[in-house]
Amino acid sequence: MIQALRKLVTFDEFVARYPDNTGKRYELHDGVIVEMSQPTGDYEEVVGFFAFEITRECIRLNLPYFIPKTALVKPPENESAYSPDVLILNRPSLVTEPLWKKESTISLAESIPLVVEVVSSNWRDDYLKKAADYEAVGIPEYWIVDYAALGGRRFIGNPKQPTVSLYTLIEGEYQVSQFQGSDACGGKQRIISPTFPELNLTVEQIFQAGGYSA
Repeated sequence: MIQALRKLVTFDEFVARYPDNTGKRYELHDGVIVEMSQPTGDYEEVVGFFAFEITRECIRLNLPYFIPKTALVKPPENESAYSPDVLILNRPSLVTEPLWKKESTISLAESIPLVVEVVSSNWRDDYLKKAADYEAVGIPEYWIVDYAALGGRRFIGNPKQPTVSLYTLIEGEYQVSQFQGSDACGGKQRIISPTFPELNLTVEQIFQAGGYSA
């Protein structure tokens, strides 16, 4: 559940005013400040699981990546700023980011190997708006983790099923692969990540982190 505070502001106005001292999280959607509601425990477990597994893989491979706590992603040519659930940053690329030092904001594709959004009640943002804007930024890999099958049927099937949608940027456009449970032979379905090809992560592990079965 989210609550939109309906007053159009610019990105500069947004970063000057938010976050505030209340500990609340906000995003900017086309000039509209959106207050993010407190997530459920299942949601936090899925986010934490992803952050842990990806961090462990980065350490194993000695990659110069890290996960920031509250960094923003700013798409080009619109007044938006997103706070992804899991944002992987490439540390060496941050020297070219114009907004990083003062505003912890990322706007260049080479700084973001991977971004993950875990679906809550505002699923349309993840599947429609953020997918389009992350594509515009040029982020090479975007995961939508819909562990509770909240998204629309056009995205996760009818009947709805818990789904991991993996968007890969190919020639400037996202191509999507979806993972919903067992493979054709009934085995555990491993998710193949272009960014982390050796990551041993199955759909079942992700859904179980949120208290659901594949």
